[in-house]
Amino acid sequence: MTQPRQPLQPLSAELTARALPYSELADEIAALLAEPWVEVPPRMVMPLAGQGTLFVMPSTDGRLAVTKLITFTPANVGSTRPTIQGDVVVFDVASGERRLIIDGPTVTARRTAAVSLLAARRLAPNTDGPLLIVGAGVQGRAHLDAFVEGLGVEQVRIASRSPASARGLIDHARSRGLEALPAFDLRRALDECPLVVTVTPANGVVLDGTPRADAFIAAVGAFTPQMVELSPALCHDVAARGTVVVDTRDADHEAGDLIQAGIDVGVIAALAQVIREDWPRPAGPVLFKSCGWAGWDLAAARLALRAAG
Repeated sequence: MTQPRQPLQPLSAELTARALPYSELADEIAALLAEPWVEVPPRMVMPLAGQGTLFVMPSTDGRLAVTKLITFTPANVGSTRPTIQGDVVVFDVASGERRLIIDGPTVTARRTAAVSLLAARRLAPNTDGPLLIVGAGVQGRAHLDAFVEGLGVEQVRIASRSPASARGLIDHARSRGLEALPAFDLRRALDECPLVVTVTPANGVVLDGTPRADAFIAAVGAFTPQMVELSPALCHDVAARGTVVVDTRDADHEAGDLIQAGIDVGVIAALAQVIREDWPRPAGPVLFKSCGWAGWDLAAARLALRAAG
């Protein structure tokens, strides 16, 4: 008599993180972007009561089919509950079998930071640091760890509207042996830091001023047309003096920073073009606008499945 199959147990957040080292994940994302057969339909975004949102994000490479199901609940800020909750479910296309379930918030944090790391590796004029991080939540910590592990950054400056969050991220950085200081004056920090990441809730402009000629800015927090972190003047300055790249063509209707600046996002190159055409490192400042894409979850699922054996 055939024994019933045991239910597939989700990987914990810790095991999911262990399966997704930042450098290897950045490499997997680059490999995925080079594959023309990857299919990623538009994500479904369903508004929920209390300003929450349900995201349904499917993708496939012909071998695996992946769906991320997560909720985003801004009301959880300041509570013990995370703002992002859910899972990534991985299926085998040939058999239809469910192969893996991994922790959605961990995947979201790590793949987002790995995309920024990949963009910095390919586009940043100066990868030495210091690194300025604006926003000290989950994504702030993920980006700090990714840039330390993937670029060898040794100095970091932290800015946050929450002094407690800033102190927490500074303590984490120092525990890794980094020189970590608070950034109270962001215009001065822009002068000092060639690497910049903005990962705030994107309720309003948090970064203004003139970036260095060798600056790389990864703007991550704003992922809808209504959200914004960067001033229009800063966006136009980089567009005039340097290079603007978006993560995917979905940014055409999601990149709030650029849309609100009146910039035609449709003519801006996406990261896949950078990878497939093997761009040389551009001259002048670089703005990388990241909005998110289910393809990043597919790359994470492929890496995690290999790690699971």
